[in-house]
Amino acid sequence: MCYDPQVSKIPAVCVSTRGADLLSEALGKDPSLTVNIKLDCREFEPVISHNVIGQITGMEKPEEIVLIGGHLDSWFLGTGAHDDGAGCAHAVEALRLIKEAGLKPKRTIRAVLFMDEENGGTGGRDYAQAESRKLEIHIAAIESDRGGFVPLGFGIGGSPQAVKYLQQWEVLFKQLGMCWLRAGGGGVDIAPLAEQGTVTIGLVPDCQKYFDFHHCGRDVLEGVHPRELELGAIAMAILAYLIAQEGVNGISP
Repeated sequence: MCYDPQVSKIPAVCVSTRGADLLSEALGKDPSLTVNIKLDCREFEPVISHNVIGQITGMEKPEEIVLIGGHLDSWFLGTGAHDDGAGCAHAVEALRLIKEAGLKPKRTIRAVLFMDEENGGTGGRDYAQAESRKLEIHIAAIESDRGGFVPLGFGIGGSPQAVKYLQQWEVLFKQLGMCWLRAGGGGVDIAPLAEQGTVTIGLVPDCQKYFDFHHCGRDVLEGVHPRELELGAIAMAILAYLIAQEGVNGISP
């Protein structure tokens, strides 16, 4: 949620889908039911935090960046294993796979673990606005923030030309059991880069169970299947390397 700065803030509470079902069932039995909620939440002054960055520097066009990433912060009820530890693991493991395979990408492939996605997105905004970014060209950014489930496809935010160009590789991902590369994708952390013309891409897993874990006490490591998590990292590594080699629009390989 967000607040309009012109009006006073009011308390807000998030109810889980299971909790909402229980409330709905109870209301069906007793329409006069009331619920009392006691809150002791507090908002403290902001403190400095940091994005974590690692990369494989491009051999031919090091200033052109293919970013892959997730975000570090999570809600306190669980440990943030799916949201978004899985995304961070995807990005780090994708880099490791590319390095272990001995591949030397033309462009730089950079993993960024963003801070503060959950409470305002300042990590993504500050990354995009950093002075050092002015010397770089981010041609594509791939974000994983939908959990560590079996990957189904990639959503692509960009021009129709870029979408069509990237869809030429759809057949490769279908061989991995994925279904599609299609228009419409991105993420909170990489959205500021889209304003600079970067093609933004979201890894889309089979997240039908996502809200069994999202922002609740069940979002712990035991809820992440290792093989499903690994498949997401493999998919991200392949797409990042393809873009690093071939670009995003067929004009500047």
